[in-house]
Amino acid sequence: MYILMDRRKFIQYVGCGCCGFVINGCSNVPITDRKQLRIIPESKLNAQAAQIYEKIKEKEKLIKDGNTITQIKEIGKKMENSISEYFYQSNLNDPTSQFQWEYILIENKKMKNAWCMPGGKIAVYSGILDITKNADGLAAVMGHEIAHAVAKHSVERASRGVLVNATVQITDILTGGKISQVNRTTGMDTVGLLAKLGIMNPFNRKQESEADYLGLIFSSLSGYDIRETTKIWERMKEANKGKEPPEFMSTHPSSSNRIKQINEWMNKIIIDYPPIKIS
Repeated sequence: MYILMDRRKFIQYVGCGCCGFVINGCSNVPITDRKQLRIIPESKLNAQAAQIYEKIKEKEKLIKDGNTITQIKEIGKKMENSISEYFYQSNLNDPTSQFQWEYILIENKKMKNAWCMPGGKIAVYSGILDITKNADGLAAVMGHEIAHAVAKHSVERASRGVLVNATVQITDILTGGKISQVNRTTGMDTVGLLAKLGIMNPFNRKQESEADYLGLIFSSLSGYDIRETTKIWERMKEANKGKEPPEFMSTHPSSSNRIKQINEWMNKIIIDYPPIKIS
């Protein structure tokens, strides 16, 4: 059954509904205290991530023995304990309390990467070891990836994606299908591209910078020398041979901007977040 509604009333109805939707989903990132939108249940993403992680373990060639995987697990355990202890001593809720931590090392020399899925499922590719060089470097990379999970960045991105899609669809209805018409005329998702460049990419860059900052803190709390972090980005910059895309086209800040920002944070983090004593 179709119900006719005055357009102004419809806009007010939708606007009020979206505002309530957003307000009820607002929360804060641990430590940075940045406001973030979280309307997708974390438990749902954690469960999905765990399933994907199992499939990756079946598909990829894993290095299950040796000093490197042992080192990865040791660094990870130190970070697990240090992060939990920090929030306990600060009398704050531990954002990792529901994590099911796990670590794998994937044999792939071409892939200079590492990641941490929601819920603490971590993978390191053997190619990144040429960049990290040592335990402090590896801790810096792992700290950054763990920071994404601690800050619930995947939940935030999924939530924002839902909101952007809903807004585009509502706008298309209110404009009588103008957005759909533009997309048909250009043969591409014009609005989606503009949203990506104007909203999602800058937003993702903000998350990356936040993960850089929190990663430094977690590495420092765990007793690693965070001064190695800038050296990693210098080596990454050299490995990329100047092939980075323009920053506005990328979800990541440029290596040069990262190095500059990390240097600005370095001394204060070393002083404010020394290695934590586990009680």
